[in-house]
Amino acid sequence: MKHHTAAILLLFWLGVFTLHTVKGSASSQSMRKFSCVTLSTKQLNIRNLVSYEKQQVPTNAVMFITAGGIRICVSPDQRWVKTAIKRIDERRAAKRK
Repeated sequence: MKHHTAAILLLFWLGVFTLHTVKGSASSQSMRKFSCVTLSTKQLNIRNLVSYEKQQVPTNAVMFITAGGIRICVSPDQRWVKTAIKRIDERRAAKRK
């Protein structure tokens, strides 16, 4: 009887430890809230863009964020996208000075 109770307690504590370890490792990884699945084909007005994020999974894309907080995904291979990224980076650098 004592061995049976001890085995149950051991299994219980192993289960608690396992759940705690799995939860800790999963929550320590950063997860994206937003990710690009489809890409817009329209050229955006660069003046309205305030930020961007690059992503490679699930698709290679650039997510632009407008002054109003709207997120728009586009292909990073387009010339205007590269120009927009350069301008946003220049604006950020000017604000730091």
